[in-house]
Amino acid sequence: MGGLTTGEAEPTPEADVYALGASLLISATGWRAVEYPDDAPRPVQREAVANGRRRAVKAPGELGELIEAILSPAPEDRPTIFEVGKALS
Repeated sequence: MGGLTTGEAEPTPEADVYALGASLLISATGWRAVEYPDDAPRPVQREAVANGRRRAVKAPGELGELIEAILSPAPEDRPTIFEVGKALS
């Protein structure tokens, strides 16, 4: 993936699942999973995500439960993309 700088980790399937969860959360609630100013530059956004400064925003119902699992701080605790697809179908 282009644009990675020294010290940044390579993308992983678990990171992709997290990104999907963040997208689902903002779609369901209007809030980002992490808090940073709207005009924050990309490095500030990445730092907010990496440092785990999550908002206490919950989506309702089964979708909310899925989003919470997807946004787990521990990558190994997140569902796989196949499990997410099954839950969404």
